Amino acid sequence: MSAARPPRVLFDATSVPADRGGVGRYVDGLLGALAATTTDLAVVCQRTDAERYERQLPAARILAAPSAVAHRPARLAWEQTGLPLLAQQIGAQVLHSPFYTCPLRIGCPVTVTVHDATFFTEPEHYDKSRRTFFRSAIKTSMRRAARVIVPSKATRDELIRLLDADPTRIDVAYHGVDAVAFHVPSDEEKARVRARLGLGPTPYVAFLGAKEPRKNVPNLIRGWVEAVRDRRDPPALVVAGGSGHDDEIDQAVIDVPAHLRLLRPGYLRYADLPGFLGGALVAAYPSYGEGFGLPILEAMACGAPVLTTPRLSLPEVGGEAVAYTGPGPDEIARDLAALLDDAPRRQALAAAGVARAREFTWESSADVHLAAWSRAAQQAALAAR
Repeated sequence: MSAARPPRVLFDATSVPADRGGVGRYVDGLLGALAATTTDLAVVCQRTDAERYERQLPAARILAAPSAVAHRPARLAWEQTGLPLLAQQIGAQVLHSPFYTCPLRIGCPVTVTVHDATFFTEPEHYDKSRRTFFRSAIKTSMRRAARVIVPSKATRDELIRLLDADPTRIDVAYHGVDAVAFHVPSDEEKARVRARLGLGPTPYVAFLGAKEPRKNVPNLIRGWVEAVRDRRDPPALVVAGGSGHDDEIDQAVIDVPAHLRLLRPGYLRYADLPGFLGGALVAAYPSYGEGFGLPILEAMACGAPVLTTPRLSLPEVGGEAVAYTGPGPDEIARDLAALLDDAPRRQALAAAGVARAREFTWESSADVHLAAWSRAAQQAALAAR
């Protein structure tokens, strides 16, 4: 197959959740960049997303999966039966599965995105059933996929180290950031978010992400308390995002002194994210480890000074444009307090973060995906001779 004629790719977007969390940002950003290419693309998605992708990808074939795939068990079953049949019907030459799992039997090569290896490196931060499922899914995909796409060199290196993965079959495609959706906000955008949150003039520290144990929210709360409790005008802490399953958060909240403000607004409107992140004194994300770290990239793009940990992929994303801390509450307290006391450093980090965020584009990510799909199709064609 010549490089001038890309393969027909079936992209399985049925795993995208309604809240457009991390996997949704990845799929939407990647597909948006692919819309500007000559890719022979078909996208199968949940029925509720069909209209969105028809607008976003006017040249692609958009296929609505059965409505039952909105429920994970049904989606996983359909992935093994209905998806291979669909690939055959449309003459797909490559199937791309963007979220760990893939069909066990299918008549074309499969590429799979493995977002991180923390199910192996940080097992204590997952419940047993989730850990067991994703460990098995990753091992299966590493064996069966023609190529595996990962969002960072750290994830690639961990898969090689832990699973003896073949490095020649792994492609690193950094995530991008939507520069329109995530931008340095105006004063009006910041004020609108403050009003919606009921903050008034109170400054705040921001966290945005899922409330999973790996995100380390309880220690962030404890570290924030120690950093601000004796200040005359202590900044609030706003913990935004999905509810997750970290029971320790509630205990940390109970221990917050009455004179400090901790807000948990849940999901924020997508349009409010620049004002929320860019309006914060600091965007804090002291994760135990990430496959990429999209929340810190989005915060950087919004002009927020970022405090994160030097774990796994996070230094690949943040570089020298973010401040680093350890995962413990005392470390977070020390380094958060230092940032709050140093306005010039916060301003320098904000400017450096905006500049560095421009280096991460969905167009570059799309180029890596396209190359991986072409290699997978070429390898299959050679093997069939």
